Amino acid sequence: MRWSAVTLDCHTGREIVKMHRRDFLQTLSGVAVAMNSAAFARAGDASSPSHIRRFHFVHVDVFTSTPLSGNPLYVFTDAGGLCEADMQALARETHLYETTFVFPRDATTERERGVSVRIFTPEGEIPFAGHPTLGTAAVLRNLRSIQGSPLVPNAQNASEIILDLKIGRVPVSFNADKSGNIIGEMTQVAPTFGAVHDKATIAQLYGLASSDIADDGPIQTVSTGLPFAIVPLQRLSALESLRIDHEKMTAFLARQHDKFGFYCVTRDTGEPGVTLRARCLNLNNEDPATGSAAGCAATWLLRNEITTSNQVVHIRQGIELKRPSEIFARATKEGDKIGNVRVGGRTVQTMEGEAELPASGC
Repeated sequence: MRWSAVTLDCHTGREIVKMHRRDFLQTLSGVAVAMNSAAFARAGDASSPSHIRRFHFVHVDVFTSTPLSGNPLYVFTDAGGLCEADMQALARETHLYETTFVFPRDATTERERGVSVRIFTPEGEIPFAGHPTLGTAAVLRNLRSIQGSPLVPNAQNASEIILDLKIGRVPVSFNADKSGNIIGEMTQVAPTFGAVHDKATIAQLYGLASSDIADDGPIQTVSTGLPFAIVPLQRLSALESLRIDHEKMTAFLARQHDKFGFYCVTRDTGEPGVTLRARCLNLNNEDPATGSAAGCAATWLLRNEITTSNQVVHIRQGIELKRPSEIFARATKEGDKIGNVRVGGRTVQTMEGEAELPASGC
């Protein structure tokens, strides 16, 4: 099996790094990932190649301009012919937080409703997530910048990509910063503010003292597409040393009526220009960049009068995982109403290939 990995500049499409890896992924459940049909023939499979379905994918790192940092994502650019069981199996195969599947439509439908995209985790489909939205839009923009690309037959204006997700239409705009780097910015849904949580209870879930929790605002669940409880910490050292008490966390989550995650943040960043350092720890893993939670944090800051309307919040995440991520979030406030929540960052393409699947059994 052969895997070709290519790093591209997402703005220019220019090749930066090229490398080859063999045996990069194991074949699981009859799903073979390969670059071309010759690899299939060399594998000695007696099945007819005409029965093999091939699906193009792109691997990107989101919320970064540096390959192999940020939050990784696989994007299948034309998922027509994949059933739900196929997509779930591929999401388990990639074993990332999320994998996205694009279903191209005719130009008129895309203008009216956006590009149909479905998001899967290894466990199931979800209605929205931040880095898959931004990363998928960046891939589509890059393809649409290539004249005559067969992967995106309905090429439209690449300055804005509208995705039609389970949660609804999510526009992603693209603009150059002062250095000429392209930044994508998604508009998330208006925030809803939910339950306020007890400081001492939450502190115990992470082995912290109540005094480690800052008084910037209440520990409150906020959703701009997915719900997260924002946990403000006094010091960077507390954020860096976070450890989940699995027994207490499992018991706490079992008592909750609604599902939500925790987004731990601190304003003690030690870096001028960085508003927050953040971590998103789950029971079994940690997310290097959480775009959906960043929108929640930006609205939480604004509601608690820590930031002002439309102020850009620079969030640095993933440092402890050695996958540094740079997230930029903002929201507007008119009277008591908070809205126009936008979360953005850069995306870099690192790999491209083709998945080969047997005839559908769906």
